[in-house]
Amino acid sequence: MVCVRCRIIVEEILTRLNVPFEKVELGKVTMSSGLTPDQRHLLDVWLAHYELEVMDNAKQILVERIKISIIEVFHSKNDDLLLKFSEHLSKDLSYDYTYLANVFSEVEGSTIEKFYIQQKIQRVKELIMYEGMGLKEIAYSLNYSSVSHLCKQFKKVTGKTPAGFRKDWQAPMKEKTENEIYIR
Repeated sequence: MVCVRCRIIVEEILTRLNVPFEKVELGKVTMSSGLTPDQRHLLDVWLAHYELEVMDNAKQILVERIKISIIEVFHSKNDDLLLKFSEHLSKDLSYDYTYLANVFSEVEGSTIEKFYIQQKIQRVKELIMYEGMGLKEIAYSLNYSSVSHLCKQFKKVTGKTPAGFRKDWQAPMKEKTENEIYIR
């Protein structure tokens, strides 16, 4: 559960099942009391419908916490991006970075760095689409060394330049009729 939409879905499911909860955060639910076996079964069924699941494995939970920490960095207004990435994760999760990297690779079959870059590029897309920011401003706000570095990384991940992405994203808006809406 690493997105806001997932959090909303989980809140709705818990409410439908009359499961009392105090707080639903990205990746974590704080409940007023434990689940009965019937509640757990129904929760598992409903979550599976949305391709979500309750995690019981400690390593999976840690990987989820790593992902959430990375996602939160890109959506916060603080200076977390100025910290060295590995130091931020170690500080936030209270584990040595090498251990975090090994667990992440074991569970995901990929590296933390690849996930970090994917999330960074996702944030670049959001800033292009919804904030209308220019590449110079985006590069600065996401702590890229240069606009050139941002563009190279963007093309490597998406197969398109940021300008090509912006053009493709804006094209349907020019062609849309009053009877159409677009949802991402």
